[in-house]
Amino acid sequence: MSGTSGLRTWVAERPPAAGTAVMATAIVSIGLRLADVEVVSRIFLVLACLAWLTLAVTFALRLAGHPERWAEEARDPAALTAVAATAVLGTRISLLGVQPLAGALLALAALFWPVLLVSVLRHWGRRMPGTVFMCCVATQALAVLAATLAGAETTAWLGHAALVLFWLGLLLYALTLPRFDSRQVLHGPGDHWIAGGALSISALAGARLISADSTRLYLWNQDDSEVLHQVTAILLVLDLVCYAVLVLAELARPRPRYVLLRWATVFSMGMTAAATLAVSAALDVSWLSGPGKVLVWVAVAVWLAAALGAMLAVRAGGHGPWGAGAPGVTSTARR
Repeated sequence: MSGTSGLRTWVAERPPAAGTAVMATAIVSIGLRLADVEVVSRIFLVLACLAWLTLAVTFALRLAGHPERWAEEARDPAALTAVAATAVLGTRISLLGVQPLAGALLALAALFWPVLLVSVLRHWGRRMPGTVFMCCVATQALAVLAATLAGAETTAWLGHAALVLFWLGLLLYALTLPRFDSRQVLHGPGDHWIAGGALSISALAGARLISADSTRLYLWNQDDSEVLHQVTAILLVLDLVCYAVLVLAELARPRPRYVLLRWATVFSMGMTAAATLAVSAALDVSWLSGPGKVLVWVAVAVWLAAALGAMLAVRAGGHGPWGAGAPGVTSTARR
């Protein structure tokens, strides 16, 4: 009986934003893979898989046992971290060469994506926190995985589906930006970094779309390819500018306290590193490789800092790494 009660308490304590930790760990693994640090990358992959399994169990139990609460939390943009986490992990598994499992994760993420996206869009507010950009991030995460699988499996329809998702993700970013509370740049608990992370995952999606094409697929004609090259390059430039602005904001207003949404910061920094390396390879801009590798190790350092903060929060008597640091754990829209 106590075991059942403990399980219910454990499920009840998981906030929607718990997926940011999975996203952060998986993208750091991808960045390390692109930087040719395979051994460390696989360690992070194992950690990401374990974190994803925890997230999946929580998601399933809440959907089955607390459908009303699940429906309520589905209004929060942070709920889309479940989709993004699944797709980003699937991308890393695809890079490992396990395509059937990666395809299964794509199908799972695609199943919940429209349900959660529609729920979030129907409850959009004004002056929202950084998690509002998860509408773009989740969509582009699907585009990245679909494009990666298209190249690996020589499947044209996946490449074309990824292209549709890519443009939809950019549209969602444009619609989201006016709703973002820009004051969060100086005062946000960590999720304000997703404003840049959405740009970086969009650049990564563009790079994967370009890399997916081959003489066996003929996905894009010359005009389409040129547009993809230009848009991808612009997205990376915008992302790097945003990254610099956010770093300066952190230096101007330090926020050293650990909260769950700091994993969103790790994700965004890791995504910028991965996007830089992917764009370097896709556009054949070799000089970007060096800065990209530096950014990967910066992301690893920030991941370690977040992990340490989570452990210290547990020792201090918090509710665990998911709920430690009450401020900023959820991202309820400000209306």
